[in-house]
Amino acid sequence: MIKLTVHSNRIGPIRGRHPWVFSGALKQIPEGIAGGEPVELTDEAGSYLASGYFNSYSQIAVRVWDWERAEVNQEFFSARIRDAFELRKKFVLNKKTNACRIVNGENDLLPGLIVDLYGDYAVVQFHNPGIERWKKEIVEALVTEIKLKGIFERSDVRDRKRAQIVIPAQERESTTVDTRQPIVDSRSWSGMTNEVGMTGLLFGKIPNEIKILENGYKFQVNIKEGQKTGFFLDQRDKRQALEKYSKGKSVLNCFSYTGGFSVYALGAGAKKVVSVDSSKPALEEAERNVILNKLDEKKAEFILADVKEYLADRAKDEFDVIILDPPAFVKDRRKVHEGLQGYRKINEAALRILPKNGILVTCSCSAHVSLQDFRFMLSEAAARAGRTVQIIETFTHGIDHPNLVAFTEGEYLKCIFAIVR
Repeated sequence: MIKLTVHSNRIGPIRGRHPWVFSGALKQIPEGIAGGEPVELTDEAGSYLASGYFNSYSQIAVRVWDWERAEVNQEFFSARIRDAFELRKKFVLNKKTNACRIVNGENDLLPGLIVDLYGDYAVVQFHNPGIERWKKEIVEALVTEIKLKGIFERSDVRDRKRAQIVIPAQERESTTVDTRQPIVDSRSWSGMTNEVGMTGLLFGKIPNEIKILENGYKFQVNIKEGQKTGFFLDQRDKRQALEKYSKGKSVLNCFSYTGGFSVYALGAGAKKVVSVDSSKPALEEAERNVILNKLDEKKAEFILADVKEYLADRAKDEFDVIILDPPAFVKDRRKVHEGLQGYRKINEAALRILPKNGILVTCSCSAHVSLQDFRFMLSEAAARAGRTVQIIETFTHGIDHPNLVAFTEGEYLKCIFAIVR
């Protein structure tokens, strides 16, 4: 195994169990190391520190997956996935919930890997070529440990930078193949490529839409074309928290996507729920989810509109509860100020139209915006709207999205429930 020496003044984060090692922390990086190659980190005296895989010659050189020596083989990945799955089986999965995140990247000691479970099917994302090198072992571990009917790859993520592989048209059509063997060839690929990554069938077969259960509610999920891996699993506990604020209330769900918050609000007895999104297919899916749960369709309205424009046209006191769950406004640390202004504008608009004692549910999934920054933004929006705001609940990641204590870079989701005076 390749050994890399860490500068004595840079070993603190590694001993603190941080999973990233930057190139500047290493005394020397030999030429010709392939992405995904197992490496061992030592201090300047040659003592063992940690193990991981070589990421790249850019800023993050090594991604750590162990602080004890271990052979990297099929059992290594099986054990990792087994441990991660056990955590979810114990605290998340039950008769009323069959969908959750199974592997949360660095936080489950498999850096760069995301695995989301949707009933009998899984969606995987390989966020970098290093972890993708181990695709065959990972797929085999998932099949063995979780007993899946199908695995689909959705590595079409924005932060993935890689050379595009040209696949012949006849192979691109092969994603409909039904096989009981993992489809992993020498190029680690068996589907479609696009400008940011890969999508395609890796094992078994995948229906066009999958029905899942979440806290007793039913949802249809399109894992092949939906946002992220098809559904915002990280909001499960926030959707459930909304129920107690919804009975007998008029609820506005902004950036509603496929209607997760809307279904929970209607299920809890809301008198009216309006879902607003700029995507017609998402709204159509939201409407189908309302019907799927046999909820009162007369209480549900679906509006195709720009949220900022819609909020600007609303009269005060029209809604008792407003949910703001926008896409990430900050995708680059250099644009934090610009993104915070975007958050401020929509929160200010919502605060202006909420009645006294109205409820605001406001979220951000921008990793570059801290909870402290988000809270300061909300106080600024409240000041501009002339409202007093009390935070009554604060949420971050759910149980199925664990976070290593040292890995603050892995924090991204924050959600505030507030009462407006």
